[in-house]
Amino acid sequence: MLLFTIVFLFIVFLLYKLMLVVPMREVAVIERLGKFRTVLAPGFHFLIPFFDRVAYKHDTREQVLDVPAQSCISKDNTQLEVDGLVYLKVMDGKLASYGIEDYRLAAVNLAQTTMRSEIGKLTLSETFSERDRLNESIVREIDKASEPWGIKVLRYEIKNITPSRHVIHTLEKQMEAERRKRAEITLANAEKAAMINLSEGERQEAINLSEGEKQKRINEARGTAAEIAIVAGAKAEGMALVSGALAVNGGTEAMNMQLKEQFIKQIGEVLKNAEVSVVPAELAKMEGFFEGMDKVSHALNKG
Repeated sequence: MLLFTIVFLFIVFLLYKLMLVVPMREVAVIERLGKFRTVLAPGFHFLIPFFDRVAYKHDTREQVLDVPAQSCISKDNTQLEVDGLVYLKVMDGKLASYGIEDYRLAAVNLAQTTMRSEIGKLTLSETFSERDRLNESIVREIDKASEPWGIKVLRYEIKNITPSRHVIHTLEKQMEAERRKRAEITLANAEKAAMINLSEGERQEAINLSEGEKQKRINEARGTAAEIAIVAGAKAEGMALVSGALAVNGGTEAMNMQLKEQFIKQIGEVLKNAEVSVVPAELAKMEGFFEGMDKVSHALNKG
């Protein structure tokens, strides 16, 4: 019974060494008598017991490696603490096993040195504004150097760029000064716009007033012209009536009589309202004298 058990266990051990199942996410590097034989893809495989062995297993999925923070010096001599993430994938199991001892450690160290080199080419402001270009440069350099390792660097992402405390204090002062500058510029532009609007309003007001004065004078001139035309027309019409009346028999005598009456009335008004009289008051009775003279002239004409 003991012998049966030993034989059964030995057969199970042989079957275990004979069969190999590689998971979907991995590849297995097989060595035969210490020498590389093949790389097994995911699936079921048979091995020769005691001759073949699984030397290495590699994960074929995309791997994320954390790049620790390190001190870097920018182009303008500013000290920065920079960390990041590197994304890679095993493309060749043989090279990943025999091309380098530990491709993960090598990728992280290479990312650190490349990051220091690339940041040294940029100023402090460029490291913040050109992260994409910096990431692309690091990926290109790491991928070029890691090609013999059988891995593919897919991308690199900078997580944090932390300047020193002194630099942060200086940047805060610079930002505060920049904010004050922008505020002063905004206020100056607002005052300038207000003055422009005010001057435009005063200019428009002056134009409106001058236009109104101009229109007023035009209207007054037109009114005066119309008044003169009406008065002239009335005078012309009156003169026409007067000339027509004079042409009638006895019109001249009537005119003379009218003029005499107006003269005497005017003289009377002057004498009445004047404080100092230089003309005899009896001159106001000349109306009777002229009337008598007029009757005498009519009698003589008839005779």
